[in-house]
Amino acid sequence: MKTKNKFILTLLLCGAALQAQNYKLENDYKNIEKKVIEWRHHFHQNPELSNREFKTAEKIAAHLKSLGIEVQTKVAVTGVVGILKGKKPGRVIALRADIDALPVTERNNLPFKSNVTDTFLGVETGVMHACGHDTHTAILMGVAEILAKNKDKINGTVKFIFQPAEEGAPPGEEGGAALMIKEGVMENPKVDAIFGLHINSGTPVGVIKYKTEGIMAAVERFVINVKGKQTHGSQPWSGVDPIVISAKIIDGLQTIISRESNLTEEAAVITVGKITSGVRFNIIPESAELIGTVRTLNPDMRELILRRMKEMTETIAKAYGGSATFSVESQTSITYNDIALVNQMLPTMQRVAGNKNVQLTKATTGGEDFSYFQEVVPGFYFFLGGMTPGNKEAYPHHTPDFKIDDAGMILGVKTLTEMSLDYLNK
Repeated sequence: MKTKNKFILTLLLCGAALQAQNYKLENDYKNIEKKVIEWRHHFHQNPELSNREFKTAEKIAAHLKSLGIEVQTKVAVTGVVGILKGKKPGRVIALRADIDALPVTERNNLPFKSNVTDTFLGVETGVMHACGHDTHTAILMGVAEILAKNKDKINGTVKFIFQPAEEGAPPGEEGGAALMIKEGVMENPKVDAIFGLHINSGTPVGVIKYKTEGIMAAVERFVINVKGKQTHGSQPWSGVDPIVISAKIIDGLQTIISRESNLTEEAAVITVGKITSGVRFNIIPESAELIGTVRTLNPDMRELILRRMKEMTETIAKAYGGSATFSVESQTSITYNDIALVNQMLPTMQRVAGNKNVQLTKATTGGEDFSYFQEVVPGFYFFLGGMTPGNKEAYPHHTPDFKIDDAGMILGVKTLTEMSLDYLNK
């Protein structure tokens, strides 16, 4: 019993020491905020799609090189990696920011609004940082500058990972976290732990939200190909309508969530996001294609849902005289926060943001390929407030009206900087 009490006291003393840590970086934070905002505005006005972040990567690499940081470029197509060694050898911490934008046409009046256009899957579209990756990139550039100026305070090494294609590589290409890992980003030097953040348009500036274990969902992309029989639109009885079959399949899939999934355990989602069929108003086509996503936070629920989707798709199509195939590809695993690492870093977040501003949250059904890094080493991924306090209207991520308050970014800089120092210097 005495040994146990001594161990608990040691943990409390260590926590108190960590809580009292002061790296005297206040002036550095004050001086960097304007730069971080300027970088964010630049990236927002000049967004690039996944695996096409060429100019973005050039600007990041130039900044890291100006700080005397060892730089690797063209990692996983357009990724940039910076390596900063401290005054003494020690552990290695990785910090990750995603750098790609989305095929979304911006619809707000920001002075730094994107007017960039590009082609995505053969369709002309606007390009926008509609998920906040521009803020993540600017924040990590700020962290790199502060840590480079204070490398005498670092015992160990910091690896800055600027990752392309978080939103998914174009069809037929590899990309994202999985390709970075495949190309050895977690080695040479070998990473011991990794941190990442995501700005959130619905969380007030100054607030950090976190969760141990699963915080974001596993993501699957599915494709359903329905086969019918083409005929004249005036004589549906002489054919098999794949559009009607598709409608029945979509309706049926939702019952897997509403009637077969135990939603008291974890949330789950099935969404059909794209339907393609037909060429003319008076022709019942021969086929239809449905593309969508499945989000799960529990491995057993994931297995059940995917199995039932296949069974239901094939059975419904057959019942209406057609046929259908169901295929699925995994895009991310569950974003899983290591319990010990979260508990170790919680005092740091509370010191930086204030106890009341560090809030436990529930898991979301959004997905993140940061999860692949967490399969290699312990990782901690958290949400950073980006909504103007008092604002009652927060536009969702991945929408044309998405907005982030620049004032939220400096807390991200402070938190990642001091988490890195505390982790390496403990």
